[in-house]
Amino acid sequence: MATDYDELRSDVAESQNTSLQALQSANAPDARSVVRELDEADAFEGSDVPGGEFVAEELVIAVVPQKDDEFTCYSCFLVRHRSQIAVEKDGHAYCVECEG
Repeated sequence: MATDYDELRSDVAESQNTSLQALQSANAPDARSVVRELDEADAFEGSDVPGGEFVAEELVIAVVPQKDDEFTCYSCFLVRHRSQIAVEKDGHAYCVECEG
């Protein structure tokens, strides 16, 4: 006897029909309730800091002024030694890495 392997098995066809009927008869949430749930989730997520606890400490960083033998690259904005100047155009200096 020949077997048609493309034909759906009876148990699969029945489960597909019952799943479709269950989806059609299910009560779908209205748009307002979905928006309300999303807003509540956003409000809840805003209270947490990703990566751990919120620590209320002030950071103190000492800013060192640029020295006479240093320049700030106009492209990458890094402070470099004057020996790394590649080009100066219109009063702006560019480092060797940015010009290359």
